Amino acid sequence: MAVKRKTEAGAPAFTGAQLLTFDRYRERRDLLGVLLDKDQRYTFFEVDALIDNFMKGKVN
Repeated sequence: MAVKRKTEAGAPAFTGAQLLTFDRYRERRDLLGVLLDKDQRYTFFEVDALIDNFMKGKVN
């Protein structure tokens, strides 16, 4: 899955493992465990975009 990286200058980035511990994403931990690479760094904007793209996907 290709993700366009649209980052804001100075936006904090966190590893996938760190993001799984945040209360902000507690309802989506299972989904993020699959979508995120634990060692790659993501901003909140990127994570929210990944979740939105996944949720808009069609079921076969």
